[in-house]
Amino acid sequence: MPCLNEGRQVDVAYEKLVEALRDIDDLEILFVDDGSTDDSLARIRDLSRADCRVNYLSFSRNFGLGAVEVAGFRYAAKKWTVQCDADLQVPPEEIGRLLDKAAEGYDVVFGERRDRQDPWIRKAGSGALQWLAVRVFGIGFPPGASNFRVVRSSVARTIAGLGLTWFIPAVSLVGATYALVPVSHQARAEGESRLRLSRLVAYSLELFFGFSWRPLTALYATAALGALLAVVSVVAGLAGGAGPVLLGSVAVLLGGLALAALGLIARYLQRLMKQAGRLRPYYVREASILLHAADALESDAATPTVRREPVAAKSSGTTGPSVAVG
Repeated sequence: MPCLNEGRQVDVAYEKLVEALRDIDDLEILFVDDGSTDDSLARIRDLSRADCRVNYLSFSRNFGLGAVEVAGFRYAAKKWTVQCDADLQVPPEEIGRLLDKAAEGYDVVFGERRDRQDPWIRKAGSGALQWLAVRVFGIGFPPGASNFRVVRSSVARTIAGLGLTWFIPAVSLVGATYALVPVSHQARAEGESRLRLSRLVAYSLELFFGFSWRPLTALYATAALGALLAVVSVVAGLAGGAGPVLLGSVAVLLGGLALAALGLIARYLQRLMKQAGRLRPYYVREASILLHAADALESDAATPTVRREPVAAKSSGTTGPSVAVG
């Protein structure tokens, strides 16, 4: 469960998850705190002390949803992982439908939000993003797929290990099988969305340039046409068939194309440098579970922070698939 400044919504989400998944015996609820500055972490700590099924990771700062997903999938301990946002815009009761579909043999089952209760501008932006990804950049993006999903944890860890910001298009990239299930959607009850325009633009660029080589292919074709235009202009100028205005216009055009090409190449270089760099996608300051040493901001953070006397919640005894909510 990604969490960023959710305040008392943490307790609401916990209560509704426990109620919705009461028939599952082997359950872990894994909160991933993305550098909250309110009392979210304190509330999560209290839940973790009171219920042995609740674990958490707390980042040293805000690293973004992509980092949250990588960490959540890496540390989810059960066979299946459900990603469920703390705002609960998709009711936890829908998790069972995704698990039933996954039982048919799929690696990933996405919730497809019907009658989406979000501001029109956000819905329009999401639709435009998916259209551009599929139609313009040729990215395998299942139409309608959302972050509310159930994933086979072994597959999720494979995708998380790729170091990519986006999970959804990576599913097709690795050849995992997937399906979509219609789910209900409701307006956010508490707070407001943390996704700002600047972050949305950054996510869009990560999607387009992280999963498609089409811009580079177009650049090759443009460079060839530009070179041909330059040669024709030079020949025409030497032959006296082109005046200074025309030649100046061609020079400006070629200069603009060169700058655009430089910017595009720089964007791909940034992608390669980011993937090859030593900086981790996230650093954990505090956790209730044992960490990989490389993920810990401090060496002490690799040791579980919470000391608790676990109180196992009673279950109905009904056998169901194990699931981690992460």
